Amino acid sequence: MLSEMLSMPFFLHALIGGLLVVVMLSFLSFFVVLRRISFIGVGISHSALGGVALGIVLGLNITLTATVFCAGIALLIGFISRRGYVREDAAIGITFSGTMALGITLIALSGSYTSSLFSYLFGSILSITRSDIYVIAIYSASIVTLLVVFFKQLLNVSFDEEVAMATGAPVGFLHNLLLVLIALAIVASIKLVGIVLVAALLVLPAATAYQIAQTYRKVLALSIILGIVSLVAGLVLSYGFDLPSGATIVLCACLIFFACFAVSPRRRGRRSNQGG
Repeated sequence: MLSEMLSMPFFLHALIGGLLVVVMLSFLSFFVVLRRISFIGVGISHSALGGVALGIVLGLNITLTATVFCAGIALLIGFISRRGYVREDAAIGITFSGTMALGITLIALSGSYTSSLFSYLFGSILSITRSDIYVIAIYSASIVTLLVVFFKQLLNVSFDEEVAMATGAPVGFLHNLLLVLIALAIVASIKLVGIVLVAALLVLPAATAYQIAQTYRKVLALSIILGIVSLVAGLVLSYGFDLPSGATIVLCACLIFFACFAVSPRRRGRRSNQGG
């Protein structure tokens, strides 16, 4: 069946685009889980509805409007939370509920609920085109490059922000950079897995890798490997059983997480410590 699938252009597009996305999201997942900011991914991904709606209503390029909108929301969350005006979780809840409401209102006023909007909500990886792949490749390459360039600084800030600040590291800049990269990754991914599901792939790869890997290098490498395995398994199952591809990919990632959780040396170690 796999050889038959690979002979189909639409499946090859889905596979190439999916690989670019899961590598990007899995790399980011490492920092999202390490910094315990998974709710930010949920907030920004749901905020993307506002950017998508603006693009549809105004007749502008949806990727462009969603990029500007989500990056702005990410910086707003960072500004509000780091200045201490509002707790970060509250800032995320306020912004993503407000922007989702804005998106729904704009769409209702324009009467432009279309199938393209549905694909952005729930993903349509098997319908991506060659031009979509080029856009995803540009986003993915840019994000991964920046993560590599700032990897050591981001890692230091993630492990101990106060020590990093004492050594003169630009903590505020690095935090905002990570938020913007998350926003850009979400925009690049929503057409494949959808606004509703993309946040899961920002958490599951690294959360799964942390169950069985002991060092950050192994966690990062395993996050990317597990993301790819989830993608391929999800695409094969969605094709074979005629299931929604985005949801199937996320379900595969969830099943892998629970399998790793069941055999996790970390979990067994905690249990033995409690028993002792």
